Order: sequence, then structure tokens, then C-alpha cells
Amino acid sequence: MKVESWVFLAIAVFCLPVTPVYYLMSKDLTGTFALMLTFFLALMVGGYLALVSRRMDPRAEDRKLGEIAEGAGELGFFPPQSIWPLFVALTFVLVCLGPVFGWWLTILGFGAGGISLTGLLYQYYRGDYAH
Repeated sequence: MKVESWVFLAIAVFCLPVTPVYYLMSKDLTGTFALMLTFFLALMVGGYLALVSRRMDPRAEDRKLGEIAEGAGELGFFPPQSIWPLFVALTFVLVCLGPVFGWWLTILGFGAGGISLTGLLYQYYRGDYAH
């Protein structure tokens, strides 16, 4: 976790001097606030990861003499191929296009969203991958 915290803190350190330079060169408030928010977001994430890494035992990647074999083992559960994320994305498109073309499309999108989210959440209770 220390490596990740250093990456985010480096982004924060980069954004700190870049923000006033950007404002002085462009006089653009939108970009200046975006850079300022990027600084605070990177500082927040980097600070959190630094605090968490102090409470954890060092991982193999965090130690200079760590071996690749020390990181072996199960990494987690990765789902098989599924069609449901496509349907969830298409439903999101319907909901977002609703205010453009008519509110009836948003209502239709929420109805389709209920079906597609149910399929996504319960895909491991049916078929070949049932638990």
C-alpha cells in the first residue's frame, strides 16, 4: 500500500504548483478549480492509503527483498463471462437519453433497469454457475 500512497501523494505534489501557474497563464476559473479539486482528491486518497499502510503488515511488493512467490495464492473471485453488464449499460443509456427525447424514455429505462439489475445480481443463482 505504500507504493500506491506515494503515487497519489506525488500527483498531489504535482498539482499544487501547477494550479496557480495554470490560473496565471489562462485566467480560467473552471480549470483552476478542477486542478484544485484534483489536488485535494489525490491528497485525500494518498493520505488514507498512507494511514492504512501503517496498520497493515507489509506486502511482498512493499518490501525491497520481497519475492514474487510470496504473492502467490488465490487473488479473489472473478466472474465468468456475462451478458448482464451490457444490458445494465444500455439501460443507463435509456435513462440518460430520457430528458433529451422525453420523460417516457426515462420511465422505460427504470423499468428495464429493474430487470437488468436483477439479472446481474442473481446471475450466480441459476444455470452453470449456481452456488
